[in-house]
Amino acid sequence: MKKNITAVFALIVSLLCSLPTLAKEEENAPQFSYFTLEPEITTNFITEGRKLGFINVRVDLMVDDPSLLQMLEYHQPLIRDTIIEVLSQENEVRVKSLSGRESIRKECMERVNEVLLAETNQKMLSDLLFTKYLYQ
Repeated sequence: MKKNITAVFALIVSLLCSLPTLAKEEENAPQFSYFTLEPEITTNFITEGRKLGFINVRVDLMVDDPSLLQMLEYHQPLIRDTIIEVLSQENEVRVKSLSGRESIRKECMERVNEVLLAETNQKMLSDLLFTKYLYQ
């Protein structure tokens, strides 16, 4: 009986001692925030033949500091232009394949970060997400 009480007491003490450590880790953890580009981006892409290919995407930008959201809003036209430029240079095969879509997403993120770095002298995006991706 004394062994059980001692074991329970030791468990409670160890849990209470670890709580401040968990709180410090949460304070140091980045606080991710998202910014959605409005309205959605619609542009054409390169196809073979005479038909036109259209792509419609909704883009969410992820940052690890909520104070950067205001800067994203300010630079939204530049961000949109960069993404439209990347999408309009893609071919039909890449737009329609899953691996192509992922490489397009990564290229958009890299290009947007490059443009924002030139404008703001800091890397802003943690990630760029396509929350809607339609093509025709």
